[in-house]
Amino acid sequence: MKNNFLFFFMLVITSLGCAQETRTNDFELKQNDKYTIEMIVPDLVNPWGLAFLPDGSMLITEKSGELIHFKDGTKTIISGTPEVSSRNQGGLLDIRLHPDYKKNGWIYITYSSVEGDGEGAHTALMRAKLKGTALTNQEVLYKGSPNTRKSHHFGSRIVFDDKGHVFFTIGDRGARDENPQDITRDGGKIYRLNDDGSIPKDNPFVGQSGAKEAIWSYGHRNPQGMAIHPKTGAVWTHEHGPRGGDEVNIPEAGKNYGWPVISYGINYSGTSFTDITEKEGMEQPIYYWVPSIAPCGMDFVSDSKYGDLDGSLLVGSLKFKYIERLILKGNTVVGREKLLTDAGRMRNVVMGPDGYVYLGIEGAGIARMIKK
Repeated sequence: MKNNFLFFFMLVITSLGCAQETRTNDFELKQNDKYTIEMIVPDLVNPWGLAFLPDGSMLITEKSGELIHFKDGTKTIISGTPEVSSRNQGGLLDIRLHPDYKKNGWIYITYSSVEGDGEGAHTALMRAKLKGTALTNQEVLYKGSPNTRKSHHFGSRIVFDDKGHVFFTIGDRGARDENPQDITRDGGKIYRLNDDGSIPKDNPFVGQSGAKEAIWSYGHRNPQGMAIHPKTGAVWTHEHGPRGGDEVNIPEAGKNYGWPVISYGINYSGTSFTDITEKEGMEQPIYYWVPSIAPCGMDFVSDSKYGDLDGSLLVGSLKFKYIERLILKGNTVVGREKLLTDAGRMRNVVMGPDGYVYLGIEGAGIARMIKK
């Protein structure tokens, strides 16, 4: 009898563990086979960032440090890029044009910068102008500090709102228990600057002793997806959890998103680092994944070639090599679909000016999503 009881007890515990591993916010992942990819820019290693110039040509960052201009089938390497620490997750990261680029010519780039105090690197935001095949007029707008030799969790994505602000993300830089919950330290934050790099007077921690005044929200792990909602204008982000607990958030001024105090994930080893998923004063994600899909890159589908997808949020998966469609009703996820099964490790998702979705795929290049 005792042996039977022990067997039953262990079976229950095992079942609960398996249930935690397979729970995915309670939505069935449906298959959508209507789409395939068309390779547009082949033979890239790790295309991290993508921006479209007014003439329809592309600027593409390779994580290794190269900035590529692709036009009429030709790749041109742009000189004058910043020195980067291209170790592990570091390198030349996101790229975004200023909303008024046609008038001012500013291009914004995030990268793992080796400049500043301490050995190693930290995430920086710079802006520059493109003159011929070179970056000119370079200005570093923000540099996380201090440098660290840890080579993961740099973030980083860039977006602009319609009020002249630039938002960008920095991951916790591998200092889970030091950075995300401390507003006097960089890392594990969403930042907001004026487009010239100055601090907006209405940022939530302006005037607070010791605070990094560029911070917009905190308690983040490693945000590698950020997009502006085409109707509300709100900033949306996603971030990597550890083993489970990837999140989608709509970060608001001054709010704490909980990492690592609350989480739906566990350590990679399978052990627990927190016993709670909710706490007063900490925000809940609007969506989370268990198990982790390793999200990277995302954008909203709007004014597109895909009428049935309009209004959805598309998220790249590094782990499972597909695009996940989150079906939205307002700010609520009401369903999910898998697109482009086994297309490759998705590094970036960008809604192009021509109404097509463009994808940065590791070991492949820039592809366009098309209907079969």
